[in-house]
Amino acid sequence: MHIFITGGTGLIGTALIKTLIRQGHDVMVLSRNPLKAEKKLDKQAKFCTSIQAMKSLDGYDAVINLAGEPIIGKRWTKKQKERLCNSRWSITRRLTELIKASDIPPKVFISGSAIGYYGAQDNSILTEKSGFNDEFTHRLCKKWEELALAAQSNRTRVCISRTGVVLSKEGGMLSILTLPFRLGLGCTLGKGTQYISWIHIQDMVNAIIYLMDMPEARGIFNLTAPNPVTNKRFSNILSATLYRPRIFRMPAFIMKLVMGEAATMVVDGQRAIPQHLTDLHYRFTFEHLDEALSALLKGRKYKKQLVGSGSPKGING
Repeated sequence: MHIFITGGTGLIGTALIKTLIRQGHDVMVLSRNPLKAEKKLDKQAKFCTSIQAMKSLDGYDAVINLAGEPIIGKRWTKKQKERLCNSRWSITRRLTELIKASDIPPKVFISGSAIGYYGAQDNSILTEKSGFNDEFTHRLCKKWEELALAAQSNRTRVCISRTGVVLSKEGGMLSILTLPFRLGLGCTLGKGTQYISWIHIQDMVNAIIYLMDMPEARGIFNLTAPNPVTNKRFSNILSATLYRPRIFRMPAFIMKLVMGEAATMVVDGQRAIPQHLTDLHYRFTFEHLDEALSALLKGRKYKKQLVGSGSPKGING
């Protein structure tokens, strides 16, 4: 397949592109710095520097949109909120325009979103049909999804990936959560009762490929493992995996002083489950957190089927 990808140098994009190329797909990556991107990605990837001059997406079988300013790491000032929104909205709007302008449009458009769509929801189990709390993360994701869904037609199916916390040894949230434990300062964040809806990077990549290859797949998908855990449970499993103590509890008000409004990402939570993905018979490699953390932090291998029946081999294939 000929695949066009944005956000290819991010945590998910890097793993996805390497897998797609290993499977024999032809991959075009949008990057403002192709030389830097080529060092990070497989040398077989192709690069373009702008989509503004493009007239259509003719010739591509699939488009995967992962672009966006990282949501963790900076306080959510008014200017930062604008960056978070515009980095997602503008490129998604343009991709939809190009799909609509194509004589032979891509068969599938997979566009990113996040379980932040639901807002803080305490212990409520969230499927793709659940309601939401109207806060910043919801408004960001809502428009992001609407811009992508506008590309839906009888020739192009659209899949929205509401992503949870992606666990990878290459970075992301896991490295932030792991560092205090390695220093002997392991702690529970906030009350500890808030849920973390996580997904192993291997399942994240495999699920995207599954959606790409599955003609019946369209609409909203929670890309999370089927067994979310509380922050306290996450901390206990991480502590046991690293053989490091969990001694402290970091009060929510301290997190809010340090991170501002962005603290909602760690002191509030969503208990999201992948109902739509499960209905399509996707088989997770990592359903439970202890298995996922052991694989990532201890290098233990699991031989469960990597992707659903009938799909090509996944990230370890």
